[in-house]
Amino acid sequence: MPAHHFNTHCPDWATALLNGFSQIFLQRHPLCGLLCLLAILLTAPSLLGGALLGGVAGLLTAQRRGYAKADRQAGLFCYNGVLLGLLLSLCFPWSAMLPPLIIAAGGLSAMLTQQWLNRARDHRCLPAYTAPFVGISWLLLSFAAPAQPAPLIELNTLNLLAASLKGLGQVMFLGHPLAGALIAAGLLIADRRAFFWALLGSTAGLGFALLHHETSNALLGLNSYNPVLAALAFSQVRRQPWLPLLGIVLAILLTPGFAALGLATLTAPFILACWLIRAGMRVLRQAAEDSAPCATTGNHPRLR
Repeated sequence: MPAHHFNTHCPDWATALLNGFSQIFLQRHPLCGLLCLLAILLTAPSLLGGALLGGVAGLLTAQRRGYAKADRQAGLFCYNGVLLGLLLSLCFPWSAMLPPLIIAAGGLSAMLTQQWLNRARDHRCLPAYTAPFVGISWLLLSFAAPAQPAPLIELNTLNLLAASLKGLGQVMFLGHPLAGALIAAGLLIADRRAFFWALLGSTAGLGFALLHHETSNALLGLNSYNPVLAALAFSQVRRQPWLPLLGIVLAILLTPGFAALGLATLTAPFILACWLIRAGMRVLRQAAEDSAPCATTGNHPRLR
């Protein structure tokens, strides 16, 4: 079903929320978002409440503060809240304090996103991506219990095939291959190019980790989700396939640095990789404009 046909049968708030789930994978497609929601429901139902609460908190904050309806409908104020709700539900025990914490984090992420959008439209700022989620998470994770070591998984053909799908699911902290399969289906419906690049990014992350003998993390998909997102960020650039490839490579190479700094990796390597590429493209574009010969003397910037 095309996205526009789906929208006509779906209330505005539901479309915005579903688009928020799909925006985690840099798509705007409510059916893709629905499959992402279904992936949580079927493989980690204990995280579903937090994900919905974080997304709704972001959307309601945007509505109450009068942010642009087009941005709200695109899901731009929901996806960071969804990720925060997933993470907080995963890392903190359920208590009376957890829902208000998720609501506050989701609302704050929407306000940060709005400020970032204002600056990005003035060409003064790089895209936010999931930076609000990462920044708030680093602060909140300082109060969480230490993470448990990754369980050992046997290296065999079946686990290798499952690991590529797990790389998609781990974008949303889902380590089940069914979650990855549902997300892959959503990407295929939304954009076939995005589907291809996401699988390539996941496979590349898996292969690199196995080469460096990080078998447990690799088979859990923990080395794949950042290259998946970096590939998706540039998957629409049809005539420059080197951009998503560069994004994959940079995301893979940057990942160990965050662990060395003692920071939770989250989606930080993806963000930094995309920022480096976009900043580099800006510098190259500006250099090309500065060095381009002028048609006439009167058009020279120093003579105007």
